[in-house]
Amino acid sequence: MKGIGRPGSASWNRLHIPAVSACVAIEVIAGRTKMYSAAFRPAIRGPYDNAVLLLAMIAFLLAPLAQGPLLAQGLQSEEAIDAIVGSDVKTEESTKDNQVDRILTAIESAQQSADRVRKTFALDTLEIVFLPDLGDEAGAIEKAIEEHQPQIEALRDAIEGSAMFYHAIDSRQILLPDVVAVEFAQDESVTIFVDGGER
Repeated sequence: MKGIGRPGSASWNRLHIPAVSACVAIEVIAGRTKMYSAAFRPAIRGPYDNAVLLLAMIAFLLAPLAQGPLLAQGLQSEEAIDAIVGSDVKTEESTKDNQVDRILTAIESAQQSADRVRKTFALDTLEIVFLPDLGDEAGAIEKAIEEHQPQIEALRDAIEGSAMFYHAIDSRQILLPDVVAVEFAQDESVTIFVDGGER
């Protein structure tokens, strides 16, 4: 081509070395073993060019890795969790006998609670109540959990699909199978009842 020069000349290399870098980056991301296109091989003429190309590839591939831990740390920070939920997440431990009426009502309303979880995008107050003695012996709550298992599973699916509710429990190392019930109060506060002790 006129004005570009022959392969290997300074003008030719200035135009084609960037193309080689782009070609290599694209092919590495795609997982190909071919490191550069044969069409651009004449542009790589010596050790200096190879070193520049290698450094560019390394910098390109390592940049996302450097940001990953920062992003993960940000999502797990208290400020990030509170921003997602819209309020402080409060926790407490209680015996199942002290909460039996509330828990039974919440379990019986599991399907309605699942629907409300999907439609809720802001909360005034969110409290997580841990029940360390749940399951120690068969009682009214354990029987209600068994009878309403499909509805409770639907509730857990709804929580998993809600960034707000899911990050609230995930921030306290609570697994979805540990969620027993969710109570929506008249004052727009929400209580999540969890099987096990406080994390």
